Amino acid sequence: MMPMKIIFIGPMGAGKTTAIRAVSDIPPICTESENHDKAAHEKATTTVAMDYGEIHLDEGETVALYGIPGQERFSFMWPVLAEGAMGAILLLCHNEQATAQLLTYLDAFPALVERGSLVIGIGHTNLPSAQVLAPYQAVLEQRGLALPLFVTDVREQHHVSLLIDSLIANAELNQLFQGS
Repeated sequence: MMPMKIIFIGPMGAGKTTAIRAVSDIPPICTESENHDKAAHEKATTTVAMDYGEIHLDEGETVALYGIPGQERFSFMWPVLAEGAMGAILLLCHNEQATAQLLTYLDAFPALVERGSLVIGIGHTNLPSAQVLAPYQAVLEQRGLALPLFVTDVREQHHVSLLIDSLIANAELNQLFQGS
């Protein structure tokens, strides 16, 4: 049986590697290298190919978790890693570039967006959820999209699990409506 595949997408520093580490049942495979793009983000390392982890479900199924590199210079990897994915979790840092980044990723993964197989997690904030989510909800409304949107802390297993559960439920619901 082929494992269910979920990709984690978003800009460098949004927490894709951390999110996979938080929920993976195996030690994640990470392709971290020294960050030479300090202008984009001050972090010491960055993903250059992909991250990989797995969740083993009670029914014996496996959920394969892939983290894409966040730098746009590695965007050629995005469609390769998205191939066969049932959905994506878009992680964004709440900052002044985040709404523009949201548009970038909505445009980069149109098939997943069109199917409603995308969940958005906004992190790196201590502000109230309603205040944080408002600008992202406005962008989604302008596009006519109703995608799950959460404030999240990717270091917390239960937060990442909520994103995954929401993605799976949303994908199953959309599949049900498209099948009828």
